[in-house]
Amino acid sequence: MKYITAIVAALLLSAPTAFCAGPIIKFIESNHDFGNIKEADGSVSHDFRFTNTGDAPLVILSATTSCGCTKPTFPRQPLHPGDTAVVSVTYNPAGRPGEFDKNITVKSNSSKGAKSRLKISGVVIPR
Repeated sequence: MKYITAIVAALLLSAPTAFCAGPIIKFIESNHDFGNIKEADGSVSHDFRFTNTGDAPLVILSATTSCGCTKPTFPRQPLHPGDTAVVSVTYNPAGRPGEFDKNITVKSNSSKGAKSRLKISGVVIPR
C-alpha cells in the first residue's frame, strides 16, 4: 500500500509540470476588424502580439494566408519563455472593393497546438 501511495503522490506532484512543459504561444487577440478602409489609401497593417508563456524556447515555423493580398511577417529567432513579439499582417485593398475576411495560419512548436488561427476583416471603400 505504501508503494501505491508513493506512486500516486509522485504522479500528482509531476502532473502540473507535465502539462506546462514546452513552449506555449498565447496571442493577446486573434481577430482584428479594420472597419471601413479606403482603397485609395493603400495597404493597412495590424500587429498581433503574442507571448511565449511556456518554459522552453518558442519558434514560429511559418505564417501563411490563402490570398496574395494578405502578407504576414513574423520573428525568425526563437523566443525565450516570457518573451513577447508580433506577427504583423498587411492587407492590400487594391482592386478588392467590399467586405473581406482573411485567415492567417501561424505554425509553431507550441506544445498547446502547432497551429494558431488569426483573422482580419473589414470593408474596402472603392476609389
